[in-house]
Amino acid sequence: MKHESSLHPSQLAAETNSGKPGERVTRRRFGIATLSATAGLLLPRDSFSSAPEPAPLPTPAMANNIVLVHGAFADGSSWSRVIPLLEAKGFNVTAVQNPLTSLAEDVATTRRLLAQQSGPTILVGHSYAGFVITEAGNAPNVVGLVYISSYGPAEGESHDDLVKRYAAPPGSSAVRLDENGYLWIAREKYREAFAQDVDPPQAAIMAAVQKPVSKKNCFGAPASAPAWNSKPSWFLVSTDDHMINPELQRFMAKRMSATTAFAPSSHASLVSHPVETANLIVEAANHKA
Repeated sequence: MKHESSLHPSQLAAETNSGKPGERVTRRRFGIATLSATAGLLLPRDSFSSAPEPAPLPTPAMANNIVLVHGAFADGSSWSRVIPLLEAKGFNVTAVQNPLTSLAEDVATTRRLLAQQSGPTILVGHSYAGFVITEAGNAPNVVGLVYISSYGPAEGESHDDLVKRYAAPPGSSAVRLDENGYLWIAREKYREAFAQDVDPPQAAIMAAVQKPVSKKNCFGAPASAPAWNSKPSWFLVSTDDHMINPELQRFMAKRMSATTAFAPSSHASLVSHPVETANLIVEAANHKA
């Protein structure tokens, strides 16, 4: 049964604030001690035992592999603060470098990396990559999908269809279409539009390395049969997102019956809130079907 989860930057996971009065959030403590116990590091010894007890073997996660997919106006380096947190917990982590030339090409690129994973895999997408993982997530080794400040389309929906459901977010005014049909965020407006809670030097780097996205072939392409119809999903809603209306994020998370967490974050939650992002991914990896 799907539920809402909560996270907090001062712990490896704790309570989150939905940012909306009256919103129900199931509280779960998922901190260092809990994760250590889950990993089976050490258990208390019987003080009356005459011989030392061997330490138990580690309990493996339900999924050992995590594949991270970046969205539009970004590249794989956008996961640089999340990757070390996941690797520290023993996960095999791979970040996709998508061309953003078409949804079909991005899905094919992601599927090639999925095919290289040995064993159950959690597929994670940020932003536009929600479209990519919704389709690529039908691969048989994918056991869960995690949407980070993302889109979660239904079959036949395109990016351009979804954004019409709610008011345009303020960051959309910073997006420019070039003569080749690719969308960019104006560099001088990148931080305010995409990453207003990221420190200026880091945001400037993100603006410099941003990858443009094809308006027609990525944002105009409809999604195929969504993997979230048959596989469990998790969704981190950024409540201060200037690129995807938070109300649209809530709508998509509810529609897919995703386990939902909230962060008071910009669109760049994977950069400004890497702990919350990583912990939701860990929760997905430890999920028992």
